[in-house]
Amino acid sequence: SVLQIMSEFDPLMIESKKAATVVLMLNSPEEEILAKACEAIYKFALKGEENKTTLLELGAVEPLTKLLTHEDKIVRRNATMIFGILASNNDVKKLLRELDVMNSVIAQLAPEEEVVIHEFASLCLANMSAEYTSKVQIFEHGGLEPLIRLLSSPDPDVKKNSMECIYNLVQDFQCRAKLQELNAIPPILDLLKSEYPVIQLLALKTLGVITNDKESRTMLRDNQGLDHLIKILETKELNDLHIEALAVIANCLEDMDTMVQIQQTGGLKKLLSFAENSTIPDIQKNAAKAITKAAYDPGNRKLFHEQEVEKCLVALLGSENDGTKIAASQAISAMCENSGSKDFFNNQGIPQLIQLLKSDNEEVQEAAALALANLTTCNPANANAAAEADGIDPLINVLSSKRDGAIANAATVLTNMAMQEPLRLNIQNHDIMHAIISPLRSANTVVQSKAALAVTATACDVEARTELRNSGGLEPLVELLRSKNDEVRKHASWAVMVCAGDELTANELCRLGALDILEEVNLSGTRKNKFSEAAYNKLLNNNLSLKYSQTGYLSSSNIINDGFYDYGRINPGTKLLPLKELCLQEPSDLRAVLLINSKSYVSPPSSMEDKSDAGYGRSISSSSSLRRSSKEKNNAGFGSPIEDKSEPASGRNTVLSKSATKEKGWRKSKGKKEEEKVKEEEEVMAVPKFVGEGSSDKEWCPPSDPDFSMYVYEVTKSILPITNIKEQIEDLAKYVAEKMGGKIPKEKLPDFSWELHISELKFQLKSNVIPIGHVKKGIFYHRALLFKALADRIGIGCSLVRGEYGRAWNEVMLQNDSQKGVIGGLPAPEMYMVDLMFHPGGLMKLRSREADLYRFL
Repeated sequence: SVLQIMSEFDPLMIESKKAATVVLMLNSPEEEILAKACEAIYKFALKGEENKTTLLELGAVEPLTKLLTHEDKIVRRNATMIFGILASNNDVKKLLRELDVMNSVIAQLAPEEEVVIHEFASLCLANMSAEYTSKVQIFEHGGLEPLIRLLSSPDPDVKKNSMECIYNLVQDFQCRAKLQELNAIPPILDLLKSEYPVIQLLALKTLGVITNDKESRTMLRDNQGLDHLIKILETKELNDLHIEALAVIANCLEDMDTMVQIQQTGGLKKLLSFAENSTIPDIQKNAAKAITKAAYDPGNRKLFHEQEVEKCLVALLGSENDGTKIAASQAISAMCENSGSKDFFNNQGIPQLIQLLKSDNEEVQEAAALALANLTTCNPANANAAAEADGIDPLINVLSSKRDGAIANAATVLTNMAMQEPLRLNIQNHDIMHAIISPLRSANTVVQSKAALAVTATACDVEARTELRNSGGLEPLVELLRSKNDEVRKHASWAVMVCAGDELTANELCRLGALDILEEVNLSGTRKNKFSEAAYNKLLNNNLSLKYSQTGYLSSSNIINDGFYDYGRINPGTKLLPLKELCLQEPSDLRAVLLINSKSYVSPPSSMEDKSDAGYGRSISSSSSLRRSSKEKNNAGFGSPIEDKSEPASGRNTVLSKSATKEKGWRKSKGKKEEEKVKEEEEVMAVPKFVGEGSSDKEWCPPSDPDFSMYVYEVTKSILPITNIKEQIEDLAKYVAEKMGGKIPKEKLPDFSWELHISELKFQLKSNVIPIGHVKKGIFYHRALLFKALADRIGIGCSLVRGEYGRAWNEVMLQNDSQKGVIGGLPAPEMYMVDLMFHPGGLMKLRSREADLYRFL
C-alpha cells in the first residue's frame, strides 16, 4: 500500500528506486497521495544537498511546479515547502528559471494564504534572488510589493525571508526606485526594533544600499530614521549592529540637510565621541569612512570643523588597527579642502602621518601620502611642517613602493615641498634625482605624470640636472613625451623644458630624440600643448642651427656660437644633418652651408697692438666676456688694431667709421710673401681635420676660419669700445658690407656674380660647407648671418630673419629720441632694419613688415 511505502521512505535510508517511486506518485490524481508524497519529499530534501540533487535527477522538480497552483491547500502548502528548501540548490534554481515558475511562487505571498506558505514561498524567493536573472523575474512579476507587505507579518521567519529577498533585489537600481514608490522605508525602520539580530542586520544592510540614493535618504530623514540609528550606536548591547548602522549614517551624512539635522540634535557630537572612544577597530574604521563620505560636501566640512572633527581623526591615526589608520588618513584627505582643517593639522596630524609612511603596510603608506599630498598642496606652512617632521627620507623611500597610488602621492608631496628653495635643496641632498627614475619608468600614467612633475619642481639648477643626467633619468623622461595620455605628455614636456635650461642637458635630451619627438607631437593638432611647444623652443635655443633652418628666425637672445651653421630652410619633420656629415659630403649643386667658427690657432701678426688682449689667434667662442655695460666701455674712438705697416691676414681693408677717419686709418703694407703665407695657411685650415691621425680614435674637427677670427678681433678692438649703440650698429654694418663685396646698388645687383664665387669656394674646399670668412662676395643672407655673428660677439642685440628668394636681414631695437615713452619720460624703443647691401649702415624703422620689406629689399 501507499502508506507502507511512505513508512519505508520516511527514514530516508532508502534506495533511489524507492525515492523514484514517490516521485512518480506526484502525478497521482488523488489529493491524499499527492499530499503524503510531498510531505515525504520535503523531509527527504531537508536532510542535505545530496538528496536535493537526487530529487533533481529523478525529475521531481517539474511535476512539483504544477502542484504550486493545486486546488488543495495542503498539497499546495507542501509543494511550496519543498521549493523553499530545494531553491538553495544552484541546479534547481537554474531549472526553476527555465520553467518560469516565479509567478506561481509569488502568488503564494497573497494575504489570504497561510503563514507557513508565506514562510516557504518567501524563502524560495530569497534563495532565488541571489542571482541576477531571478531578480529580474521577481521584479517583472511584481514580487516586490507583496514582499514589502510581508515585512509586517507577525511571523519572524516571514520577515527575515522577505527582508533578505528585498536586500538582494535592491542591489539593482530599478528595484531601489520602485522601493521608494512603495514607501518601504517605514516598515524597514520598524524592523530595527526587532528582537532578532538577524532581522535587524538585514534591515540595516538594506538601508545601507538604498540610502545611496538621495530620495531614500530624504525618506529616511523624514521618518526619523537617524534617531533609530543613533540609538543603536548608543546601545552597547547592540554592538554587533554598530558597523552597519555607521554605514547607513555615512550615506545620510552626504546630504547637507541631514548633516544639519544630526548636528542640531546633537547626534554629530555623539557620533564623533563614539568613533573616538570605541575600542572596536571596525567601528572606528567605519566611523572614519562615514566622515570621509560626508566631508566631500563643503557645508559638511564646515560643520565637521566646527565640531572639531580633526581631534577625532588625529586620535584615530594612533589606532593599532591598519584599517582604522587608512580610514582616518582618507578622512583627513577629504577634510583638507577646508582651510581651517589644513591649519589645524599643521602641528597635529602631519607628524603622525609622516610616521605612517614608515609602516610595513603599503596601503597605510598610500593613505598617509595622500593625506600629506592634500595637506601640502598650496600650503607652504604644511610643506615646512612635513620637512620639520623629517618627512623627506620616508617620502623618498615611498617612491620605491609597489603601490602606484603611494608613489604618486609621495611624488606630489615632494613636488609641493620643492616649491620652496630651502626645501628643494634639502630634497636634492636626499638623492631625489636617482629615486625618481623608477617612477618615471612606471607603466601607470598617474605615476608617470606625478614623477615628471616632481622632476619639473626639483631640477631647477644645474647640479640637479647634472645628477639626473648622470643617473640615466633623461631617457625615461624623453620616452614619456610619446605618451598617449595628455597629462603625462604635458608634464613630461614641462620637465624637459626645465631640464633644457643648461646646454649639456639640452644636448643630451636632443641626442635621446626629445627634439624629434616634440616636433612630431607639435605637428599633431590633438597631441600638442603649450608645454610641448615651449619645450621644443627651449631645446631649439640650444640648437640654433636647427632653429634657424626650421623657423627662419633667431632673436637677440639667441647667441650664435662656434659650430653654428646655416643649412637653409627645411620643412617641419625634415631631419637636419649634423655638421660633420655635411662636411664630409662631396660638393654638389645644393645650397652652400655657411659655418660660423672662430676657433683658430694662428698667431696674429707681430705688429698687432695689445698682443695680450683676446683676439686673433685665440678661441673667441663666447660673447659673455664682451657683453659689458656702457659704463665699462672705454671712450676711445675707432682705433686701428694694426700699426701703419700691417693689415689683417685676410688682405682686405676694413671700413672707416666717422671717428676712425680722424685717427690713423687703415693702410696697406703687407708684403707679398706674408700674403701667400696667410693664404696657404687658410687653405690648409679650411680642410676638415682629424686629430690624432694614425691612431684608432680620430676626433673630427670642423673647418677653421682664420678670416672670421680676424673679424672678431677687429670688431672687438674697434667697434666694441664705441659708447653709442647706433654708431656701433652703423659701423658694424659698414664693416660687414666691406668684407662681403662692399656697397651694391640695386640696379647692379643682377651683375654681382656671387653665385660663381660660392661655386669656386665649394670646389676649392671640396665641400658644400663654407666658413663664413671665406665668403668675399655675399648677398643678403650671407651678410645678415655675418652681422648677427659679429654683433653677438660684441654685445649688440639683434635678430636674424630669413626671407624669401635668398633674402635675410637683421632687426635691432633702438630708442627714438624724438618720441618720449610713457614710463619715466624715457625714449620709446623702436625696431629698425639694418641695410647691409644698398646703403650699408642705413637703418629703416619697421612699421608694416610686408610693405617695409618691399621697399627695403
